Amino acid sequence: MTENLRAKIEAALAEATDLTTLENLRVSVIGRKGEITDLLKSLGQLPPDERRQAGQAANELRDWATDAITDAKNAIANREQATALATESIDVTLPGKRRKIGRIHPISTTHAQLEALFTRLGFNILEGPHIETVYHNFDALNSPQNHPSRDETDTFYFSDSLLLRCHTSPMQIRVMETQAPPIRIIVPGMTFRRDEIDATHTPAFHQMEGLVVDRGIHFGDLKGMLELIVRELFGPEAKIRLRPSHFPFTEPSAEVDISCYSCKDNSCRVCKGSGWVELWGCGMVHPKVLSMSGIDPEIYSGYAFGLGTDRLTSAVYGIADPRLYFENDMQFLGQF
Repeated sequence: MTENLRAKIEAALAEATDLTTLENLRVSVIGRKGEITDLLKSLGQLPPDERRQAGQAANELRDWATDAITDAKNAIANREQATALATESIDVTLPGKRRKIGRIHPISTTHAQLEALFTRLGFNILEGPHIETVYHNFDALNSPQNHPSRDETDTFYFSDSLLLRCHTSPMQIRVMETQAPPIRIIVPGMTFRRDEIDATHTPAFHQMEGLVVDRGIHFGDLKGMLELIVRELFGPEAKIRLRPSHFPFTEPSAEVDISCYSCKDNSCRVCKGSGWVELWGCGMVHPKVLSMSGIDPEIYSGYAFGLGTDRLTSAVYGIADPRLYFENDMQFLGQF
């Protein structure tokens, strides 16, 4: 029986001309349901005196078939490779394709630089949700019902209670509601307002919120922090100026100006001849905001500041139009 099966396999090997045919032959012969496999399974039905001789012959046939099919596969593969080498070629005179290497976005660079500074100072870096509640975005920050930013012409609303956050300040409330002082956090992220796109405004922009709450915090601590930030970004000669302002969530409040980074003689368009450039707002956390968040303003005080990191990046790199940040212009981004 093994002689007939071997002759059958030899005939099939002689006719096989491709790897698919050989693989089908292997499965039909030595696969789980192959003829040699079935032959080995049937040996248990033979008389003991015939079983040993028949088993030896079947095993020898299986080993021979395995080697023969493998050799035939190797021969066909080598033949196909030789044909490909003879007929296919690569034109090494063609210019190669240069791989373009990405760059870190300038706003991401500014964020990383500021985060490194605040981490050294012991601040925690947090991220907040883009979709906020009206309570956290306005009410808990002491914004009155008639505040202009609440109007639908200024803010993106989903419903009466949900909106796209227009600043990163809601995370102040979320942290103060869940964490007891001392608190030292910064919150970088995207914010959204209904601004027309022009040379100074975009409907989406980046901010970085800072908050410190502890015993004995005063305005001098805030001023020292602001001076440290400016010197970190613009060098030791940079100066700041604080102008009284009003924000619902801080009292007292101030606008922060920096000595013009573009000129030294108060004569450029950036500072409009004043020698100062407005960068961000700040102030001492309003006692009502502390109370609404569950913190006793008789025991604790704090300060907060909000950096417009798009504007800050423009100041660092001298970028005049914020629209460039969002246009995916590789020629522009490749400079950084």
